[in-house]
Amino acid sequence: NIEEVAQFRDQFYEGLSALGVFGRIYVAKEGINGQLSLPADNFEAFKTYLYSIDFLKGIRLNKAIQDDGKSFYKLKIKLRGKIVADGLDDESFDVTDKGSHVNAEQFNELADKESTVIVDMRNHYESEVGHFKEAITPDVETFRESLPIVEEMLKPHKDKNIIMYCTGGIRCEKASAYFKHKGFKHVHQLDGGIIEYSRQVKHAGLQNKFKGKNFVFDERLGERISEDVISNCHQCGASCDTHINCANDACHILFIQCPTCAEKYTDTC
Repeated sequence: NIEEVAQFRDQFYEGLSALGVFGRIYVAKEGINGQLSLPADNFEAFKTYLYSIDFLKGIRLNKAIQDDGKSFYKLKIKLRGKIVADGLDDESFDVTDKGSHVNAEQFNELADKESTVIVDMRNHYESEVGHFKEAITPDVETFRESLPIVEEMLKPHKDKNIIMYCTGGIRCEKASAYFKHKGFKHVHQLDGGIIEYSRQVKHAGLQNKFKGKNFVFDERLGERISEDVISNCHQCGASCDTHINCANDACHILFIQCPTCAEKYTDTC
């Protein structure tokens, strides 16, 4: 609960700028949602600075799976009404009564049970290139749009184990509390999202139940989690999972394009 949001934003910008941080960060009264990059030599200094702020002390940092050197090119810290637009009235339910966090090993154990339903809380263009096996993947454009649709999809499974997941875990913090409020009894969320799951699976030698790419909201547009390619070029239908932004300045739509079509259409849709 950040009291002086604008004042905090200004101080935070100064502190991060001094460490060479680039990225896109949203600050709201309810907290922070950020993605950033910085020189590797400054990482420990960055952690020291971050943990010197009371409510960020010890906060988990999700590190990128792949780094091709082109994640961010400048630092933006913007004020928002909420860190993720969800359309919910936070006064109408207990936002702190969240689903239980599960790590990669616990996720795999629950996923193997018939009494478990796995729910992707991301948008369709994210799940299109990668998702967990047998997960429900709603055809939605926004998180706000997904909440009532997912609720309807889950109604037949009200007494089952429900595991929600997203990119880094932030959307599930709110969604899991909302669905518990709606009467779902056994709500879990993947701690740290796909990013942390991938790291734990690799470190512990666990089975990787995620297929394809993890969509990310920076210049990379994706991190490969498994070698599976589960999507197709939107223009010719060839097997492909490379997202690009249409190079036409009048468009810039996000879509999947194979190398052949990229050459044929000059990186446009």
